[in-house]
Amino acid sequence: MHEFCNDYNGNHHHSASRSAFTSRRCDDYTGLDGDEDGGGISASQLLLRSEGKEKMHQQFDVEGLIRFAEFLRKELPIRLAHRIQDLDQVPHLSEMTSVISVKSCYVDSFRAITAHPEIQSEVDESSFASLLHELYLNHSGVLINMARGAFQLRKHQALFHSNDFSRVEDDIKCIHAFLDRFHSCRIGIRVLAGQYLALRSRPISHTYSGMIDRRTSPYQIVRQAIDDATFMCARKYGDAPEVIIKGRLGLTFPYIPSHLHYILLELLKNSMRATVDTHGTNFPPIQVIIADGNENEDVTIKVSDEGGGIPRSHMARVWDYLFTTADPAVQETFCHAAANNHVDHGIDSPLAGLGYGLPISRSYARYFGGDLGMMSMEGFGTDAFVHLVRLNNSSSRTAGLTV
Repeated sequence: MHEFCNDYNGNHHHSASRSAFTSRRCDDYTGLDGDEDGGGISASQLLLRSEGKEKMHQQFDVEGLIRFAEFLRKELPIRLAHRIQDLDQVPHLSEMTSVISVKSCYVDSFRAITAHPEIQSEVDESSFASLLHELYLNHSGVLINMARGAFQLRKHQALFHSNDFSRVEDDIKCIHAFLDRFHSCRIGIRVLAGQYLALRSRPISHTYSGMIDRRTSPYQIVRQAIDDATFMCARKYGDAPEVIIKGRLGLTFPYIPSHLHYILLELLKNSMRATVDTHGTNFPPIQVIIADGNENEDVTIKVSDEGGGIPRSHMARVWDYLFTTADPAVQETFCHAAANNHVDHGIDSPLAGLGYGLPISRSYARYFGGDLGMMSMEGFGTDAFVHLVRLNNSSSRTAGLTV
């Protein structure tokens, strides 16, 4: 797709009139070569540097924003078109009303971006930024709507009742592969759009470069996630386990704080719920260990609980979008409440919801080359390991990442 992005700038195949371009179908954006998405940019390019001096406190210059906006104007339709095509083709799930609404959202965004003229001036860039900000907000509820779609599919179990068991198994594998791909690609779209929009705004603090905090503190994010998870647990049970933080508490590294918060909040919610359900009262504490050293490949965070563990036969299913241990009545309530919710996640959701938390958390960890794994001892507890790659220009692992 990288060649396409260059060719589209005016070469023979893409020199048609603007009206012809805006009327193209999504197929025109998905079949030009073998890549899943467009050319993309490296993770290193998301970090602003000038002669080795960090420019965290400065807004991107106008020419840089124009180039970034024009890149997005060409890149995002390619990515949206692939997602629209996937939403059309995924078996069974494509028939769910929530998924149909997500596809409509993607189609509307595709049309809006392809209708925008080439970005050549500050006025063009400002117009595109306003459009993208509106679309960014419109897509905030996509994650929860896809989760509702999976819930709707679980309610229609008749779709899976067939004597052709191999076909059913193939369809389920196809749905899982689609959801992994869809959510990973969605993270990429929101990182690109979010980084562009953040670069146009006043930084949250002098340590920020767009969405990326060059001095992300795992300790501070763990503390925030503990507060949020404790609130949610106490709301349901009236109390919550203590959480002890150990390890390298002063560590900072370049990362996107909101991604790490999502992961840690999900793990702490699960640990608190399991601990309370297992012990009732006199809860053993949950432990969070932050490990890092100068020679370590990853920044690793472990969340360890004594919440009774997970049966070995269920371990593979914790990454399953169609599996949840939450009460069906809670799922139903969550789905109705989520219909008017326009955010990806928050403390207003129940402690256990639609079964999306762990697979989405793993997608966040894996997006920048990290991972999320779990080990469990049934009858005792569970350890979850978050592996994160430092997003800095000096890292060879960052240089190999494409957003």
